[in-house]
Amino acid sequence: MEILNVLKIIFFGIIEGITEWLPVSSTGHLILFEKFCPIKNVSAGFAELFEYLIQLGAIFAVVVLFWKKLFPLEKTDCSDEQGAEKTKIVWKKDVLTMWLKVIVACVPAVFAIAVDQVFEKLSPLSETAIIAGALIVYGIVFILVEKWNAKRNPKVTEIAALSYKYAFFIGCFQVLAAIPGTSRSGITIIGALLLGVDRKTSAEFTFFLAIPTMVGTSDYKILKFLMDEGSISGTEIGYILIGMAVAFAVSMLAIKFLMNFVKKHDFKVFGAYRILLGAVVIGALIIPALL
Repeated sequence: MEILNVLKIIFFGIIEGITEWLPVSSTGHLILFEKFCPIKNVSAGFAELFEYLIQLGAIFAVVVLFWKKLFPLEKTDCSDEQGAEKTKIVWKKDVLTMWLKVIVACVPAVFAIAVDQVFEKLSPLSETAIIAGALIVYGIVFILVEKWNAKRNPKVTEIAALSYKYAFFIGCFQVLAAIPGTSRSGITIIGALLLGVDRKTSAEFTFFLAIPTMVGTSDYKILKFLMDEGSISGTEIGYILIGMAVAFAVSMLAIKFLMNFVKKHDFKVFGAYRILLGAVVIGALIIPALL
């Protein structure tokens, strides 16, 4: 492994761990960083594959932190016919219901594949411009939605009260995440807020929805990479594992931060950050052309 590449991989993992859960577009950040600081001496399609696979490290952080809310089985004490105490494993109905809502929300995600294929054909310059535009547009949307939302009382304050219809609509918003620079977590949170879901529940459902969505997307990207490239080298696998480990560690902190943040604050600050970053990217594209 090249030391410089390893340092880049670590930085990629840090970016992924922070931006995956904050509504600022992790993929947009990773693509932008890769354009300015590419990983050298790897397969042609490795950068795109890497951008998706290190998300699995971030996903594992959700599984660890929310294990009790995600695992559908639990032990309970009961008595047999003779009155003797014993332990029995039972299904947690609330968790099963939650997973059914997640499955319903994942149904529209099949359309995201078609959207993703459209943007895969873009030139690097066009892709960067779209990322900048999406950062700014959805940054403005976040601020407007939060200003409108401040005048409303949330109708849904826990996932148990989230209807299947609402879950499906939130999943429809997730399709827009296929547009580079959108933010999967950001767009689903916006959708949930518009429906009257409070910020904490919106964030939690977004985390849970990310598990099947991102695992499925990663599987698709792995298959596509192997069909195009034929194989992946041991060095590339090492880079992926390092990136996933860093993304996992940083995600543990980022998720805890966001869950504490939403208890007292809205998302307007992230909207402002998106607008600022988008403007910087546009400036980076325009200024060299003028000189």
